[in-house]
Amino acid sequence: MFSIMIVEDDDVIASSLQEELIKWNYDVHKQEDFTAVLDSFIQIKPQLVLMDIQLPAYNGYHWCQEIRKISEVPVIFISSRTDDMDLVMAIQMGADDYIQKPFQLTVVVAKIQAMLRRTYDFSDTDHFYSASQVILKPSELNLVYQDNKASLTRNEMLIMEILFKHKGEYVSKELIMRQLWEDESFIDSNTLAVNIARLRKKLKALGKEDFIVTKKGVGYAIME
Repeated sequence: MFSIMIVEDDDVIASSLQEELIKWNYDVHKQEDFTAVLDSFIQIKPQLVLMDIQLPAYNGYHWCQEIRKISEVPVIFISSRTDDMDLVMAIQMGADDYIQKPFQLTVVVAKIQAMLRRTYDFSDTDHFYSASQVILKPSELNLVYQDNKASLTRNEMLIMEILFKHKGEYVSKELIMRQLWEDESFIDSNTLAVNIARLRKKLKALGKEDFIVTKKGVGYAIME
């Protein structure tokens, strides 16, 4: 049974999410103490976190960053804020998806199911990809180059997996979004651009600054 942690200070919303997810046989923890989110995360060890942005004491961005220091577990932000910068900020802070309030519970459940399926259902855990001496290990969520290693979020890993599968050819933004988020209407190109920027930063730290190349109007690629 998958465990889901809800960090939402609106008790009506939190309770409705909890009740709906319990119907789908998830083990659901509703956070009550918003000064001890990380402590609860460590104790519960959830497979997914639903995180509001506006919280008492510290906001969701802070707690997402704290979680990212110790875990790559999927984090989905839920927020009533509509500014595009909130979406970009959420992804920069390490979130895997973003749901805007008000939302339909069926949409939230569908996104959770898709995220859990993508995150934990690896059919071949020993499989890896390589190009120009860079090795992608999906089961370990990391990139390796020579003696250096970079940890990836789930979405970063999936983006790299798509690029490795199409090694030597350009992949359009639309194709990546469709494969990664299953329905591109739930996401915009800003989110993909932020993930690509984070990947480039990690690759630069490994010593592979120009590993991902861009062709304007065409897409992204990795070349041998």
